[in-house]
Amino acid sequence: MTAWQSRLSAEIDQLGDHLIEFRRNLHRNPEVSGEEFQTSLLLYQVLGDLGLSVRMGPDGRGVIADLDTFDGEGTTAIALRADIDALRIHDSKSVDYCSQVDGVMHACGHDAHTTLVLGAAQALQAMAKKNELPWPIRTRFIFQPAEETCAGAKAMIKAGALEDVSTIFATHMEPGLPFGKVGFRKGELTASCEEIRIRIHGSSGHGARPYEANDPIAAAAQLVNTIYLTLPRVTNTHEAVVVSFGQIHGGSSPNVIPETVELQGTLRTLLPQTRVETINHIHRIADGISMATQTKMEVSFELGTDAVRNDSNVIDLLKETCVEITGMPGVHEVPRASMGGEDFAFYLDHIPGAMLRLGCATPGSGTWPMLHSTRFDIDERVLPFGANLLARSVVACFEPGSRWSQQLLQPRTTTHPDST
Repeated sequence: MTAWQSRLSAEIDQLGDHLIEFRRNLHRNPEVSGEEFQTSLLLYQVLGDLGLSVRMGPDGRGVIADLDTFDGEGTTAIALRADIDALRIHDSKSVDYCSQVDGVMHACGHDAHTTLVLGAAQALQAMAKKNELPWPIRTRFIFQPAEETCAGAKAMIKAGALEDVSTIFATHMEPGLPFGKVGFRKGELTASCEEIRIRIHGSSGHGARPYEANDPIAAAAQLVNTIYLTLPRVTNTHEAVVVSFGQIHGGSSPNVIPETVELQGTLRTLLPQTRVETINHIHRIADGISMATQTKMEVSFELGTDAVRNDSNVIDLLKETCVEITGMPGVHEVPRASMGGEDFAFYLDHIPGAMLRLGCATPGSGTWPMLHSTRFDIDERVLPFGANLLARSVVACFEPGSRWSQQLLQPRTTTHPDST
């Protein structure tokens, strides 16, 4: 371990108790997507007190902070992204930091993502103030709202979060791995997520005389069943496709066949071609059932987020840093992509980057509450560990003449990426 790595680790170790308390405060006071005003204000104040250049995101939600120790133009920045929103899930844990907001909790680890990026910012700024950084660095810390609704990343990009940024890192809690393990995967890490809306128009009638009506509920039942049964038979067995319907709305009386029924669900795929083929299959199935049931079906798809595709060079850097901290036992090769969605993908439409999965289960604990569980929690040792991993990787990027500086940095420009 080099001298600067030792000093950085020492800075983060000193922050350990503070990071735990900060995360617990966020956990007690969660805010759902679109309402992250107090979380944003808190981060704005803390980051401003550190002496970083800070600005709020659109509509007072989200925060962007910059640390720049270059004299002059230098290179582009490396960004660290955290998400700050919570979910409408009841917190059923029996801990003193249980959510104090009824029906809302941090059940996906966003409080941890926020805290460890803040820890990296605090440690790097402390070293900068003491002139202990080995070379100049330029880092942007992005605290993004509305990840769960896939709206936050696009809003932050439009507000200039990626201006003069060449590479971006992010983390995600992984309760399927014990603390000390880090999940790495090149290429697809998560799936694209598409919202499906299907509106079925029939004709109403008496429940006792269905032959006098064109029943949209019967058509909806056939449609869902046919999609579930047929897609596995028309999709390449090596490709992953998941279609799930989570909402069905129709009717107001048990003995009346309604005029319309609306279905809402999601389509998840890994490859663009598979996505296009699956959408075409669903349209054909809907057309066939519409004809057979004499109903009209309006089928629409709205992209929630594309797949997260990790850049191989960024993964190599983060893996090298992980090995320096934990040795090879800390490396976990993620065998397959998750079918969950992540709006971190929108940043990767503009610049290379990667997301890591940080093991957050207590080793030897057996069954661990999974993401979006009412009992979700983390082994809080992941906070300083994750902060150290990110901060070290940032500094390594700027080592003069290194492979990483040549691959992941560019001369500084004033390009402003368009929104997606």
